[in-house]
Amino acid sequence: MGQLPKSVTITDDTMREGLQIESADIPVEDKLRLLDALGETGARVISIGSYAHPKWTPQMACIDEIAERFAPKPGVRYTAAIFNKIGFDRADRWYPKLDVRQRRFGTHVELCDTFARRNYNATQAQQIERIPGLIEQARARGAETGAVAIGNPFGSNFEGAFTLEQRMDLMALMIDRWHQAGFRVSRCAIIEAMGWNMPHTVRETLLAIRERWPEITDFHCHLHNTRGAAMVSYYEALKLGVREFDTSIGGMGGCPYCGNGRAAGHVPTEDFVDFCHELGIETGYRLDKLIEAAHIAEEVVGHPLWGHVSKAGPRPRGDGDLYPRRMPFVETLDEASHFRNGPPVYSGQRSPWRPDAPLYQA
Repeated sequence: MGQLPKSVTITDDTMREGLQIESADIPVEDKLRLLDALGETGARVISIGSYAHPKWTPQMACIDEIAERFAPKPGVRYTAAIFNKIGFDRADRWYPKLDVRQRRFGTHVELCDTFARRNYNATQAQQIERIPGLIEQARARGAETGAVAIGNPFGSNFEGAFTLEQRMDLMALMIDRWHQAGFRVSRCAIIEAMGWNMPHTVRETLLAIRERWPEITDFHCHLHNTRGAAMVSYYEALKLGVREFDTSIGGMGGCPYCGNGRAAGHVPTEDFVDFCHELGIETGYRLDKLIEAAHIAEEVVGHPLWGHVSKAGPRPRGDGDLYPRRMPFVETLDEASHFRNGPPVYSGQRSPWRPDAPLYQA
């Protein structure tokens, strides 16, 4: 196993990634309640949503009202997804409360041309044509290094599986453009919406990039959990020293352009934080506050979410946390919530423990 990082940055993307696939009728008051709860979790960066056109993403039609009304928590950088100058100008009105001013400058190309057309209203070729202009913008703003992002590198619901060679060819195309402009590339983001990630393909890709371009020292993973492989894929990334990840409370999330809707899902923030803490990796998050936020999120969206730790609780370690040995049966999710709601949730259940009974009965 490789060297695990001592700490990681986990960007919770609930308000953007999560809510963009939920009902557009969720009241602003409920969204503000959820955003407030997320601000208590120890998150360092929170996206409040996206400045997308309401015709295509009606869930984000209230983004300006949220930007105006939310109360920022100390120590949290609040940002939003923007896609063009119109979106930037709308968001930048709220600076510094809302900070969408770029800290990194990069190029992003989708390996799947169909997804590029569906999601970005641009062909892959058009994304490539924009690279020189993006590099010049980076130069004009004083960037010292470049960054690349490769979209859906493992496979496509519309075009099938992609090979390591295809991934590396697209990476080389972008990195060569940066090199030709006199820039070193220090960062790579793997952005994957269609759930084709698998631990072995994530591993081989990261190893190949590190071997070919050792100048890249920072990696960022955004992997969807469509087919249940994202957590173990994140583990492979952790073992290779990746320190930046995106998650969403309860695994809430999805993309209307990939064909899976809410089933695209995400890695639940509370599960990944628990996972990292068990590995001795610092996250800055408070797991108890994440669990509370996950239950608020379920109330806000009106249906159960897909996280595990929020339902089963963290591992009980101390004397005050261990379950009572004479605990009655626990069967339902409501009864399982005793770790946060106390013994009354399972009162009246049958008990499997009779101290006066023999251990084995004929």
